[in-house]
Amino acid sequence: MAEKDISKKPKEIYEATPEELERIEKEAAELAKKEEIPIEIKEETAKKLLENQRKEDILAAWVPKTALGKLVKSGKEKDIDKILAEHKKILEPEIVDSLLNLETDLLLIGQSKGKFGGGKRRAWRQTQKKTMEGNVPSFSCMAVVGDKNGHVGIGMGKSRETLPAREKAIRNAKLSIIKVTRGFESKEAPDSVPHTVPFVVQGKAGSVRLKLMPAPRGTGLVVGDECKKILRLAGIQDVYGFARGQTRTTFNLAKACIDALNKTNKMKL
Repeated sequence: MAEKDISKKPKEIYEATPEELERIEKEAAELAKKEEIPIEIKEETAKKLLENQRKEDILAAWVPKTALGKLVKSGKEKDIDKILAEHKKILEPEIVDSLLNLETDLLLIGQSKGKFGGGKRRAWRQTQKKTMEGNVPSFSCMAVVGDKNGHVGIGMGKSRETLPAREKAIRNAKLSIIKVTRGFESKEAPDSVPHTVPFVVQGKAGSVRLKLMPAPRGTGLVVGDECKKILRLAGIQDVYGFARGQTRTTFNLAKACIDALNKTNKMKL
């Protein structure tokens, strides 16, 4: 009996050529001269420039397949809030990339190996499938995207390699973007920037119950570390949180946080 080929090639990863790296260094040097900052190029700056260039290349080569994508590509639809208010289904992540300037972060849902289960938390959750050919490992991760201005989304991704799993998670997070209504804890000037949730909201997922309460300006995010990532990318700076249930299950904790933020758009009078 012929053995099955269980190997699966990972998706191609975008790598910069020497010419692109040289061009990026020149652009960063010119920017440093204009803004009078040190000419030394940090690795993070070069990586950010490379990501922006990659995003521009993807959007330039994007051929929309849905009616909403064609409207966004042609420039007829420019408001993401209107799309979400009309409950239009977003099926292409390029739609969100075209309308929002998003930042990405990974939630720590996995755990590295350690004595007596005391390993360090990490972004990748590894599982194995028992087959006739042996153990087939797979990796899953959870990503959160947001523009720090009232838009946030989370997504899960799973693959036999880490990088494809991350790309799937980011893609699913963009497709599940939601609008978050922000407010004030007390009366402030009309031109003030909203900094907290407008009222008490509670989200649930599985056994987890998470309550978010308005907090005065300067309080900070009084919640768990993983919820802080979601709230920070949603543009919320101050909030009180209370969670109960199996909060160590990061999947449900993140979903409960998104459920609570989604309820800021619903208020019964």
